[in-house]
Formats: sequence, structure tokens, C-alpha cells
Amino acid sequence: MPALTEYVNGGGPIIGGKLFPFVFITIACGAISGFHSLIASGTTPKMIERESDIRPIGYGGMLLEGLVGITSLVAASALFPGDYFAINVPPQKFAQLGLEMQNLPELAREIGEQLQGRTGGGVSLAVGMAQIFSGLPGMKSLMSYWYHFAIMFEALFILTTIDTGTRVARFLVQEFIGRVYKKFEQPDWLPGSLISTGVVVVGWAYFIYTGSVSTIWPMFGIANQLLAVVALAVGTTTIINSGRIRYAWVTVLPMLFIATTTLSAGYLSITEIFLPQKTGQGYLNSLLTIIMMSSVIIILFDCALRWKQRISTNVVLANN
Repeated sequence: MPALTEYVNGGGPIIGGKLFPFVFITIACGAISGFHSLIASGTTPKMIERESDIRPIGYGGMLLEGLVGITSLVAASALFPGDYFAINVPPQKFAQLGLEMQNLPELAREIGEQLQGRTGGGVSLAVGMAQIFSGLPGMKSLMSYWYHFAIMFEALFILTTIDTGTRVARFLVQEFIGRVYKKFEQPDWLPGSLISTGVVVVGWAYFIYTGSVSTIWPMFGIANQLLAVVALAVGTTTIINSGRIRYAWVTVLPMLFIATTTLSAGYLSITEIFLPQKTGQGYLNSLLTIIMMSSVIIILFDCALRWKQRISTNVVLANN
């Protein structure tokens, strides 16, 4: 992969071609992830034996998650641009790009599958990883094994994400409706569990059925990272309220970075991806993205006011 390509400033054949800020919502796996804040607050506590287990599980887990994000970048960059685009765009569109495949036909023969036009990102990640691993001493004949191992890893990753996400979303729906009907928020009340689960499943199934990866994934990445902004805002509030203001920068700096990149990506997604589609799906994605972005801006503004009030109170008490 060359250090710079003609698509460095955007305009590539894949939607969301700008490296900044789209890379931060395209690769949702990373050291900062909003989805993991939900899991850490709701599911993970039920699986630890003592409080001292939190640091190696939470901090160590996110370090490994950051490694997954870096690995995906390395795997994509390990492919020739022609091979990468041959996998990630439809064959008819690839023929118009003026690019040529390099190793892809040979890789397809070694793997035993058709690789061209396998859009979505999963196949290119698996091919890139298989190409890297098969380059190790004694691994040349294991290209097919490494490819299918990577595909299996991705499939399990997606299935567990859908399973856990549905479970957490069910809890949120039950808690939300429980504000009106108290019994609904009880997790062991079967009718509430069935209804809330059905609502969540129908919701994400609708987006899958009516859209595609190119329309769903940008909004998923935006939602994921905006949730990370909220989690960091909550963490900052906890630090300030506990009187440890000098440590607030630990969460404030990543919060500002993620907020800037994600809100920018959200705006560009609406103006350059969703609205230009001129479809019901595009308008719905735009509306939901605007709602999510507006909610996060309101939360940040409210948190900033509370931080200022708390800091001012601490200063007054210190002077007295």
C-alpha cells in the first residue's frame, strides 16, 4: 500500500472516502468504544469475582480491542489497492476505476473461494490477515486455513455483538417504558422481556432488510462513538464530584477528541451520504443521526454547566 494515494482527501470509490474523520467511525473497534461502556456497566460486573478484577479485565480488554482496530488497518493496508478495491466494490464499478488486480486471483485459488465483489469489509480483513500469516515461515500452504479462521472469528464477533447488544437494548427499553408502567422495568417479568426484545429485534432487522452495509455502518459507528462521549462525560462528572478535579483531564481530553471527530463525521454522513440517497432509508438515517448528535450536545452542555458549578463551589470552600 503506498503511503499516499489519490484518495487521501476523499472522493474514493467507497462511500465515506475521507480518512479524517471517517476512519474513527468506520473502525468501531478501538481503545475508546461506547458499546463497551454499556457492557462494562451492565454485563461485565456480573462476571467478575472481586473489584480488583476490573482493571485487568476493563483496561486490558480495551488494550486488546485497540489492537483489533490496528490489526484491521494493517490487514487492509497489506493488500494492493487494486486487490482491496476489487473485493470491496461491485465488479461493474471496479471495471470503471482503471485499477488492476495484483495477487487477488492467486489468493482466490489458494483460498478456494470467489473474492471479487465481496463487499462489506469482512472479506478484505480476512484476506489481509491470511496474506500476512501465510507469509510467515512454514505457513505458505495454510492460506485457506488462515482465511477461514479469520472469517470464523469475524462471524463469532458479529454474532456475540448482536446478542449482547440486543440484551442491553432490551434492558434500556424496559427501563424506559418502566418510567410509565413500573412493572415493565422488572427484568424477570416475562411479558416485558418478550415485548422489549421483540421491539429491539424488529428495529435492527428493519435496518438490515431495508438498507445495506454502506448505509447502516456509518450510523452504527456514529452511535457507538457518541455513546463513548457520553460515557467519558459521566466519568468526568464522577471524578469532579469526588473532589479529584486534577485528574479530570484523563477523561476530558479523549472526550473532546471523540466528540470532535464523531460530530464532524456525523455531519458529513448526513450531508454527503444519507441525504444524497434521496430515499426513505436515507432520510430516516439522517433523522436518527441528528437526534443522536443533538442529544449528546445537550448532555455535554449540561455536564459542562455542572462541572463549572462544582469547581466554583470547591474554590469557594478552599478559600474559606
